[in-house]
Amino acid sequence: MSATETELGLIDAYWRAANYLSAGQIYLMANPLLREPLRPGHIKPRLLGHWGTSPGLNLCYVHLNRVIRDRDLDMIYVMGPGHGGPSAVANAWLEGTYSEVYPEVPQDAAGMGRLFRQFSFPGGVPSHVAPETPGSIHEGGELGYSLAHAYGAAFDNPGLVVACIVGDGEAETGPLATSWHSTKFVDPVHDGAVLPILALNGYKIANPAVLARIPEDELRALFEGCGYAPVIVSGDDPARVHREMAAALDGALDEIARIQHAAREEGATGRPRWPMIILRTPKGWTGPKEVDGLPVEGTWRAHQVPLARVREDPEHLAQLEAWLRSYRPEELFDQDGRPAAALRGLAPAGDRRMSANPHANGGRLLRPLDLPGFRAHAVRVDKYGTTTAEATRVLGGYLRDVVSANPENFRIMGPDETLSNRLGAVFEVTDRVFAGERLGTDEHQAASGRVMEVLSEHLCQGWLEGYLLTGRHGLFNTYEAFTHIVDAMFNQHAKWLKVSRGLPWRAPVASLNYLLSSHVWRQDHNGFTHQDPGFIDVVMNKKPEVVRVYLPPDANTLLSVADHCLRSRDYVNVVVAGKQPAPVWLPMDEAVRHCVRGIGIWEWASTDGGADPDVVLACAGDVPTLETLAAADLLRRLLPDLRVRVVNVVDLMRLLPPGEHPHGMPDAEYASLFTPDKPVIFAFHGYPYLVHRLAYRRPGHDNLHVRGYKEEGTTTTPFDMVMLNDLDRYHLVMDVIDRVPGLGGRVGHIRQRMADTRLRLRAYTREHGEDAPEVRDWVWPY
Repeated sequence: MSATETELGLIDAYWRAANYLSAGQIYLMANPLLREPLRPGHIKPRLLGHWGTSPGLNLCYVHLNRVIRDRDLDMIYVMGPGHGGPSAVANAWLEGTYSEVYPEVPQDAAGMGRLFRQFSFPGGVPSHVAPETPGSIHEGGELGYSLAHAYGAAFDNPGLVVACIVGDGEAETGPLATSWHSTKFVDPVHDGAVLPILALNGYKIANPAVLARIPEDELRALFEGCGYAPVIVSGDDPARVHREMAAALDGALDEIARIQHAAREEGATGRPRWPMIILRTPKGWTGPKEVDGLPVEGTWRAHQVPLARVREDPEHLAQLEAWLRSYRPEELFDQDGRPAAALRGLAPAGDRRMSANPHANGGRLLRPLDLPGFRAHAVRVDKYGTTTAEATRVLGGYLRDVVSANPENFRIMGPDETLSNRLGAVFEVTDRVFAGERLGTDEHQAASGRVMEVLSEHLCQGWLEGYLLTGRHGLFNTYEAFTHIVDAMFNQHAKWLKVSRGLPWRAPVASLNYLLSSHVWRQDHNGFTHQDPGFIDVVMNKKPEVVRVYLPPDANTLLSVADHCLRSRDYVNVVVAGKQPAPVWLPMDEAVRHCVRGIGIWEWASTDGGADPDVVLACAGDVPTLETLAAADLLRRLLPDLRVRVVNVVDLMRLLPPGEHPHGMPDAEYASLFTPDKPVIFAFHGYPYLVHRLAYRRPGHDNLHVRGYKEEGTTTTPFDMVMLNDLDRYHLVMDVIDRVPGLGGRVGHIRQRMADTRLRLRAYTREHGEDAPEVRDWVWPY
């Protein structure tokens, strides 16, 4: 299957065409085929974009097209270098996909003009690979995640090859450095293959790339140590590089086929050494070699716009024209501006085009999960709040059944915490994936499985994003405090969803589901470092149509929420749930109704009798709900004439106005729950200001007082933890006394008793190392 000299000549022409289109997008807004001499008026007023990485990306693309066509490969292309947008768009247009998706940009001279003008232009397309780019699953705005996305795409895709171009700048990031170890999690029987191509062009924005400046034997040893068999392609002579690249790709794909055949047909076991390519070419290759007496090609100066003053400087304009004409566009495009027939024949056909591959528009391949009935896992509740369960352990039984029913398109990712988060029931039907050495002392480790654990939140999320964007489903479970590690990854995925939802050709994908457990209020083994509920604050900054936050108060509501999230599309769902024994408040039928509402009055816990209350006790989160119900009990006994209303919030977005979020409540409904003029004491799972931020325009906001986490914590007992943050039941009673008109002086003795009780209970924990029985053993008594 080696490339002939004729093929290599056509490949070089195709490469020149892609380079011409890439440079044209950065510079031109008219005269796209240079049918007349270049003038300043043909140049964009603002020159934006990144040239330096484009030639290397285009080289990889055209060579991959050859092997796709020759071998009938099912392949997608993940473009890691930061601003490779011109290259991705150029190749999608050359293949014809771009014009199919965007008919207003046809494959002719007029279409080429629009293609050039729209790039990094107001109302146009971004300079990086984005959802608007056909064939992409990887948002190129932030570096470090390409290889994790590529492996995520390959899992459970046995016929797919994912070519992943890793930029030498992003290769310096922590997430990318960890991603090389993904080979330890690939099953050659059931998974596809990833072919990494490390593009070493020598420089980042202004500094040399680390991996480009180490000796070749050290570079080779680095990747051999990561489990790869690297092949190095290097040079600046196009003819030589084309020959070497063609041979390297043929060798790599032959080896992938050999590995998969040995595993699938011959029963070979053990971890194979997967191939990779290291491509060393000049930054800004084929562009200006020198500008204003300074070297450009092969230096950091080629990173963005090599010729920056084209409109004002005739010498720069002449250099640009000479550069563009060096590609000989008259040979590459016909009289109508279409790619020459010989070049069109190089591209694969139909869905085999990387820009049209269905895996890069995963919603086209998405099959709904076969979800078991979650009610079968319901915790029986004969009397409100008297049954105890570990919510995530109950959820684990449901997820076990989800795994059993969906053995090929559902995975659970997490940083070594599936058991810690009490989801261990899944190991009754599956194992953790691990292709490395396994010892007799290991448990639930196998070459294939539905659970993927590695102690890198970045890698877990990257795998899951790649898995979802290629048409599958999953769940990411992790400790609440350390979800912040992937704040930026969440941001990028949410931005992807926001844009893709506006593209009619992008089919909806399964939602990214987070389960945050081992949360702020129960860190018995850890302490202050593990206490941070602020990820939900980050989530609330994103476009409301793509984010949801759920705080189920017990095991039954968690089951209902989880079922809903696994059925949803194009969202990021964040579910916060505890793993410790806790009351189950609602029978399943009531739990489902409560989750559908997202917020509601718990009449059985209230004493307002359907009349106007004197005070509203609101709560969101399992521990705040417990303390609120315990406070309601105290108020019944100590102030029996006080009319108390208890409101529980499952769906945090319900607090927003309807104009701010699809789940938002109208003001009238909000006021019917919280009243427009009565004090509201809100016990909240997270940082208190978030509730104020959500409700600041609501009627009666001045009466809203929120208790939550205020950065007070240590390794201590559960009740001492809530006392440290003034979220405990006794402090909530004190808040009621302080805020209900007419209560303060009349019930001062009760307030003092609450303060004294807090002191006594704190002393008890210091003496006995556990909470007092009156707190630890409390249950809803009515």
